[in-house]
Amino acid sequence: MKIPLLAVLLSAFVAGPALAAEPAPPPYKAVMESDPGLPTHTVYRPEDMAAVGKAKLPILAWANGACANEGDAFAKFLTEIAGHGYLVVAIGPIVGPKPPNAGPPPRPDMNAPPKTTSSQLIDAIDWAVAENARPASRYNGRLDVKKIAVMGMSCGGLQAIEASADPRVTTTGVWNSGVLGTGTGGLPGANVTKESLKALHGPAIYVSGDATDIAFANANDDYARITHIPVVRAYEDGVGHGGTYGQPRGGSFGEVAVAWLNWQLKGDKAGRAMFAGKDCALCARPGWHIESKGVN
Repeated sequence: MKIPLLAVLLSAFVAGPALAAEPAPPPYKAVMESDPGLPTHTVYRPEDMAAVGKAKLPILAWANGACANEGDAFAKFLTEIAGHGYLVVAIGPIVGPKPPNAGPPPRPDMNAPPKTTSSQLIDAIDWAVAENARPASRYNGRLDVKKIAVMGMSCGGLQAIEASADPRVTTTGVWNSGVLGTGTGGLPGANVTKESLKALHGPAIYVSGDATDIAFANANDDYARITHIPVVRAYEDGVGHGGTYGQPRGGSFGEVAVAWLNWQLKGDKAGRAMFAGKDCALCARPGWHIESKGVN
């Protein structure tokens, strides 16, 4: 099943402020599709793989808010990333259109069985690596299996932390999320504690809404505890827990995600300039707050 970018119908997440300036459009038209080799997930990629040329696509494994089993729940955000030359593999199948203003998936019920697990991020990585090596695959030799990001939102952010212990992970993105206090077990679908942060081994970024975001304090606490890897903490005023994922092109969060991935997985100087130095682009963006450790 293949759904062109312009045909994707999505749920609307809580809207934040508009971007200060419209970023350049992605270089590639992207599609969202199901792949028979991994029916439990949803794939986002450049539609015309030949247009990518000899450039290899880095890999992003994505986990959803509420650890939801919906691979299209963040379609605008993930399609934007794929259009910049990435293979994105999100947990969950394509569910289909949601009602307008449906909002993000609800917080998981602590007493309910998990809808998804962190191991499904590893499944996404395993599948992509295998497809890169499979002679008959459209991805044969086209993926950069040494450049892998793991990211997730809310409960999915906890899944990303847990999965980032995998040595193949290059960088971690934790969106509207952070480990819950000092308890044991995190949320259903993500078995993490503050000790789990020690297993992070590549640069990490924590992005959230402002103090109205229920994950704001948890993200701050994680950031304070992380001292062994480069880490960035950023948040945007006027944005709550739902982020800007449902805005066109994923809103400001989509722009920040692309810049981070371009820096960490492609060595892009413009991406680095978004975060590094006292005069960083995000430092000067109205409404944004950013701090970092070990970033240069």
